[in-house]
Amino acid sequence: MTTRSPSNFAQNPRRPPLPERAISRRLSVLSTRTNGAPTGSTERELTEEIAEIKRYEDFTTIDWVQDAAQEQLRRRARRKQNAGVFESKGSLGWRRRLEETYDAGQAWIVVTLVGAAIGLNAGFLNIITEWLSDIKLGYCTTAFYLNENFCCWGDEKGCPEWHRWSSFWPLNYLLYFLFSTIFALTSASLVKAFAPYAAGSGISEIKCIIAGFVMKGFLGFWTLLIKSICLPLAIASGLSVGKEGPSVHYAVCTGNVISRLFGKYKRNASKTREILSACAAAGVAVAFGSPIGGVLFSLEEMSSYFPLKTMWRSYFCALVATAVLAAMNPFWTGQLVMFEVRYDRSWHFFEVIFFIFIGIFGGLYGAFVMKWNLRAQAFRKRYLTKYAILEATLLAAGTAILCFPNMFLRIDMTESMEILFLECEGGRDYAGLCEAKNRWRMAISLAFATMMRTFLVIISYGCKVPAGIFVPSMAVGASFGRMVGILVQALHEAFPRARFFAACQPDVPCITPGTYAFLGAAAALSGIMHITVSVVVIMFELTGALTYILPTMIVVGVTKAVGDRFGKGGIADRMIWFNGFPFLDNKEEHTFGVPVSQVMTSEVTSLPSSGLTLKGVEQLLAQSKYQGFPVVEDGSSNILLGYIGRTELRYAIDRTRKEGFVSSNAKCFFTQPPSTALQTPSVAAPPVTFDAIEDASGQQSVDFSRFIDPTPLSVHPRLPLETVMELFKKMGPRVILVEYRGRLAGLVTVKDCLKYQFKVEAQENPTHDPALDLRQEKLWGLMNRGADWLADKVVSVSGGRIKLGGGRGSGFVGSGMDDPRDQLSPILTSSRHDILEGTEDVDTGVELRARR
Repeated sequence: MTTRSPSNFAQNPRRPPLPERAISRRLSVLSTRTNGAPTGSTERELTEEIAEIKRYEDFTTIDWVQDAAQEQLRRRARRKQNAGVFESKGSLGWRRRLEETYDAGQAWIVVTLVGAAIGLNAGFLNIITEWLSDIKLGYCTTAFYLNENFCCWGDEKGCPEWHRWSSFWPLNYLLYFLFSTIFALTSASLVKAFAPYAAGSGISEIKCIIAGFVMKGFLGFWTLLIKSICLPLAIASGLSVGKEGPSVHYAVCTGNVISRLFGKYKRNASKTREILSACAAAGVAVAFGSPIGGVLFSLEEMSSYFPLKTMWRSYFCALVATAVLAAMNPFWTGQLVMFEVRYDRSWHFFEVIFFIFIGIFGGLYGAFVMKWNLRAQAFRKRYLTKYAILEATLLAAGTAILCFPNMFLRIDMTESMEILFLECEGGRDYAGLCEAKNRWRMAISLAFATMMRTFLVIISYGCKVPAGIFVPSMAVGASFGRMVGILVQALHEAFPRARFFAACQPDVPCITPGTYAFLGAAAALSGIMHITVSVVVIMFELTGALTYILPTMIVVGVTKAVGDRFGKGGIADRMIWFNGFPFLDNKEEHTFGVPVSQVMTSEVTSLPSSGLTLKGVEQLLAQSKYQGFPVVEDGSSNILLGYIGRTELRYAIDRTRKEGFVSSNAKCFFTQPPSTALQTPSVAAPPVTFDAIEDASGQQSVDFSRFIDPTPLSVHPRLPLETVMELFKKMGPRVILVEYRGRLAGLVTVKDCLKYQFKVEAQENPTHDPALDLRQEKLWGLMNRGADWLADKVVSVSGGRIKLGGGRGSGFVGSGMDDPRDQLSPILTSSRHDILEGTEDVDTGVELRARR
C-alpha cells in the first residue's frame, strides 16, 4: 500500500481532500463508533451478547477465569451506575435501593423455590412409584388409586380390601410379566422420543457440568419432564435400577430451569454452578431423607468447587426440600423414605469380625460390578444403540421372569430393604423371615437374591431408561448382610455358652440380623460409589442411632480400603472415563515428574496481530476445529500478545458485517492499530477495475482488539505437569498457553493432560484386552441367531400373520432421537478414540436446541 504525501496531511489534517475521501471507506464499526476505546455500557452489552451465544454451544467447556473476569466487569458497571443513588432522597433512591436488595436476595429466593419444587416432585414420585409397583400384584377394592399400604392401613398382614389379581398363581405370574414389560416399554419409548438425556443416572454428567462442561439440553425442561414421568415407570417395571441417582438429575434440572428465570443466573455460569451444587444436595436429601448427608454428598462426590457460601446454600436448599417432603408425608408414617428404621439395641465388640467381613464384601462387590458393567456398557454402545427400546423391554421381561418366584426379588427394592432392615421383635414379619424353622430356607433365598440382583444390576444399569444404581446396590448389600446376620444368629443359638458370645445377656436377643442388613447396604453403596463420610451420615440419618455410627464407619472404611485396591473412583468416575468427558478429578494425586513441554501441543494455529484479511480469517474458522487462537505479533517472532476465542471472533465478524458493509479484503487488526494507518489511507490508490469493485468497496480495516484477552493464563515450559493440572482443577481455564521469554511455545488443554495421564496408567497397568472385542462379536452373533430363530418360529406358528424383526431397528423401536452420549468413546491412548474437551467443535448428529 502506498503512503499518503506528507504535504497533503499538512494542508488539512482534519479533513482529507475529496479524492482521498472517495477512496477511503468507513472505518470499522467496532473501532470508530466510540472513537477508540469502548464505553462501559457498550463493553457490557458486548459481553452479555457473547455470553448468551456461549450458552448454546454444545460439548464445550466454560472458561472459569474468563467468566470471573466478566462478572467483575458487571459488578464494576453496576457500581458506576449506582454511584450516588443511595444519597438521593427521592423515589428514585428508594427504587434503586429495592432493586439492589432484590438483586442481593435473588440467591435465597431461587434456592427456596428450587427446594420447594424438588420436595413436591419427590413426594409425588414416591406416591406414584409405590402405586405402580403394587398394581403389578393386585388392586384395592375400596379405591383403585390406593397402593397396598394405604389400602390396608394399620394392618401389617394384609386385609380383605386388597385383592390379588387372581387366585390362580400362573395368571398372577403372567400379569406381573405383562405389567413389567408395558412399564419398561412406555418409559423407554418416551425417553427416546422426547428426551434421550433423561436415560441413565446423570450423576457423572452433572459432575462434568458443574466442573464447566456444557451439555445442551441435559438440564432442560424436556429432560426434567420426561425424567419425572418415566422414573416411576422404570422403577415399577422391576428393572434393577434405582431412583436416587435420577433424583439428583431431576433436582439439578429443576434448579437449572428455575434459575434461568432470573437474570443473574441466566448470564453467569459461576452463579449457576452454586445453584446446581445446592440442587444436587437437595436431590440426595429427598432420596434418602438425609439433608446433611445430601450436603456432604455434594461436597464429596459432585462438586469440584465448593466454597463456604455454596455449602450454606446447599444446606438451605436441602432443608427446604426435606421440609416440603415431610409436610407432604407421602407414606403417612412420618418417614421421608420407606426404608427408614430405628434400632433400640446396641451391638457387641465380637461382632466387629462380621462387620469387617461385610466391609470386604462391599469392596469386592463394587469392583466386580464396575468391571463387568463397563463391559456391558461397551457392548451396549457397540451393538445395541439402535435397539434401545427393545433392549429395555426385554430386560424388564427377563427380570420379571427371574424375579417373581423369589420373595425378595418380587417386591420393590425399597420395600425389600424396609423388610430386611427391621428387627424381628414388634410383630412385623414377612413370609416367615424371623421364624427359626425357616432360617436356612431364608438364608438360601437371600443368597440367591444377592447373586441374581448383582447380575441384573450389571446388565440393567445403563439401559435407556431413567436408571440409578444406589438403591439396587443397597438392596444387594442388604440381602447379603441379612443372610450374614441370620447365620451369626444361628451360630449364637447353636453355641450360646461359648466364650466368643460371653458379652451376650441371657434374656435379651443378642444378634439383630436387621443391623447386618443395614451395614451391608452401607457397604455396597460405598463400594459402588467410593464415598465414605456421606454414606456414614446418610445411614445415621436413616436410623437415628448414634450407637451404630462406629460400626458403619468400620464397614465403610474396610470397603474403601478394599475397593481402592482394584482402582480409584466409583461408578460415576468410571462412566466419565467411558464417555470421554473432560474431567480432572481433584481427589486424585499424580506424580509424573515431567515438565509441561512434554505434554503441550507445539503446532499451534495462531493469528498475527495484523496482515490477515477478513476473508482469510473466515477461511481459518471454516477449516479449523479449534475453539480459540493465540494472537502473536507476527509469524516469525511469535511474541505472544493475547488470546481470542472462536465465539468472540465469530461474533465480531458477524457484528461487523451486520452494522456495515465490509470488504472481504479488509485488513484485520488484533491489536490497537496506529490511528494514521486507519484514518488516512493513501491518496495514490491503485486503479479499481469493474471486476474488483466488490472486493474494493466497503471497509478497508477491521479492529478486533477489544475482543482479545490481552492477559491469558500462561506458564513456563519447564513448569511441572502436576502444577498445570492443579491450575486446571482450581482455576478452571479452557486453555493454558506456554510461553518462553515472551514467545509462544505451545498450549496445553485438559485433553492433553488426560491423554498423558491415561498413557502413563496404561503403561503401568495394561487393561485393554484384545480378545474382548472378539468375545463381544461372538455374543452378538449368538444373539442374532437366537433372534432369527425366534422370528422364524413365530412366523411358522402364526401362519405368516405375525412377523418379527422386519428390519430390526425400524419402526417405533428405532424412531425418535438418538442419545448424543452414544457417539462418545472411552478415554484410551489409541488413535481410535478421542476426548471431548471443549477446544474443538463436536457434531453428534443430534440437535436438541429446541428442547432446552
